[in-house]
This record gives sequence, C-alpha cells and structure tokens, in this order.
Amino acid sequence: MLKNKTAIVTGAGQGIGKGIAVALAKEGCNIVVSDINQETCDQTFAEITKLGVQSIAVKCDVSKKTEVNNLSKVVAEKFNKIDILVNNAGIFPFVPFAKMTEADWDKVLNINLKSMFLTSQAISLNMPEGGKIVNISSVASFIGFEGLVHYCASKSGVNGLVRALALELAPRKINVNAVAPGAIETPGAKSDEKTKQQTLMMIPQKRMGKPEDIANTVVFLASDKSDYITGQVIVVDGGWTLR
Repeated sequence: MLKNKTAIVTGAGQGIGKGIAVALAKEGCNIVVSDINQETCDQTFAEITKLGVQSIAVKCDVSKKTEVNNLSKVVAEKFNKIDILVNNAGIFPFVPFAKMTEADWDKVLNINLKSMFLTSQAISLNMPEGGKIVNISSVASFIGFEGLVHYCASKSGVNGLVRALALELAPRKINVNAVAPGAIETPGAKSDEKTKQQTLMMIPQKRMGKPEDIANTVVFLASDKSDYITGQVIVVDGGWTLR
C-alpha cells in the first residue's frame, strides 16, 4: 500500500511520533526520522532499519526555518521526492494562565503551529501528485484544559491550517488532514494514578490510547485509501469528546 514511498515524521524520537514512524515503515515506507533530540532520533532510526526499509535520521528544530530548509535539502538529496509528511512534533507544558509568560506562549506556538507552516511549505514544494500531509492535532483543539491555554490555542490553529492548506494544495492533488488524539500513553504524558483514573472515567471505552491507535489512523490518511478525504480532523479518543 505504501511500499517504496518516502515519509518524513517530525518528533519521531519517542511516543506517538515513534509509533507513526514504525507503523509507516512496516507498510514499506522509507522513513526520515526527525527530532530535536539526536539520541532518541538515532534510537528510532536503529529500530526502523531492522524493518528492511531505507531510513535516515536528521536532527531538526522544526520551529526554525533554517533547520527546516536543511531537513528538506538533506531529504531531497537522499530520496529525490517526499510522498508523505507527518507533522507530529509538539509540546504541552502546563502553565497557569496568570503566570504564563510571553516566552512560554511563543515557545508552544512556535513548536506546535509555526513548525507546521514551515515544514509544510518547504516539503510540499518537493511533493508529487498524490502526496499526503498529516498533522497531529489534539482533542484540546475542541475542549479546554486549565493550564494549557497556549497549547489549546496552538492545536486549534492546526485545525484551521489544515482546512485552508487543503484548499490551496487540492489542485496539486495533495491531501492535507489531521488526527486529534485524546489521552495517549506516552513518555511525555505520564501522570499519577489518581489523575489517570479521573481521565479514564471520561473515556467511554475505559482505556487510555496507545501510540499505535494514532499511528494506524495516520497510515490510513497517508495511503491511497484516503484519496477523497482532505481538510478533515479525525478524532481518535475512545469517545472522550462525545460527552
């Protein structure tokens, strides 16, 4: 289904990003593992190379245009074209609104939203007809969370970016969609048992999501089975936002 296609996954060093990179590799994709952390980037790269596909690891701060341009250049030299871009890199530091600084706000908006503008612009220039851009949004784009005003704003912005960019790239037959995860068990989302149980009470399916749950949805959106879907945000949350 995706054999011999090439995909870039940002924030692929751990958690959801790593799960997406591995899932795409299992489908036959060549993978560009991108992360701001070189060590975790290399670890994911090592795991993917065992799956028999071509892969490279590129350290990149996706909130910086110079580094994104370098990522695009390196990938173009190695693979000639990029079929799939998965914008996964993101952070969610809890800060009470009254204590939130301009630096706090800028950091989250730059990494979570500006990065998707930069990567999508740079990579889409080298994307053939039938290309796919998949952005990782969040249920926080639909519901509010205390201490995450900047994060909720950034993810709401992702949804708007997806709809507008889908219109602009439709003439080139490039699809743009998003996946909005709910509560997913990842290294960056650890919580105490009490908080976990409170979260589970909100989820109709009574379980936390796994990186594979998000990865499977991304694989679908990256495949030709989603050719007639663009500008959409698919919520993957076990039913949390239905309440």
